[in-house]
Amino acid sequence: MAGHSKWANIQHRKGRQDEKRGKIWTRIIREITVAARQSGADVSTNPRLRLAIDKAKAANMPAERIKYNIDKASGNLEGVSYEEIRYEGYGIGGAAIIVDTMTDNKVRTVAEVRHAFSKFGGNMGTEGSVAFQFKHCGQMIFAPGTDEDKLMESALEAGAEDIVSGDDGAIEVLTTPHDFETVKNALEAAGFHAELADVTMRPENPLAFSDEDAAKMQRLIDALEDLDDVQEVYHNAEL
Repeated sequence: MAGHSKWANIQHRKGRQDEKRGKIWTRIIREITVAARQSGADVSTNPRLRLAIDKAKAANMPAERIKYNIDKASGNLEGVSYEEIRYEGYGIGGAAIIVDTMTDNKVRTVAEVRHAFSKFGGNMGTEGSVAFQFKHCGQMIFAPGTDEDKLMESALEAGAEDIVSGDDGAIEVLTTPHDFETVKNALEAAGFHAELADVTMRPENPLAFSDEDAAKMQRLIDALEDLDDVQEVYHNAEL
């Protein structure tokens, strides 16, 4: 299956994340907290917690800090209780945006998210207004030059749903959320290491942006991502 140009967009996203690395630990800690509180501290039976720990290790979080936050969330230590809330809205040119938050004060969070949308040229939507434009799935993206035939064979054998070849040579492997970890581990065992791997909300119909509109859209995304309660911002803009 053929797809859009992915590589430049992925590199752009990673670059923006690197600029905001100071916020990454905070978001990962919240993810560990919610994952452990919902399904327990046993990583062998909690795939969401395993994924959060993988993210923590990739962000160079010390093992003691990871353990402390798991213990706090699972009741061994007293901690703050977070609630997961999803907001939907529109960006520049009607681009679809999903904002996932974790908060201990939803009145504050919705006010901040609404303010960011309105200040930077977007607007809040109602629940379900744009979610249908995204697919909840496991996603792994491999660099241009990866052996597509071997990757495809390994991925399909491991249970992947689809393999998408980008116009720029990047290769995308898609799975169900449930099968993500199994496929990822199988591909790593076969020698394939993704540049990006996560359970995500993947846009079904990307919108290409350039020049002034791209800059405006990036400012809106940055404003949303910079909010303390925001965990993830998903959108269908290719910048």
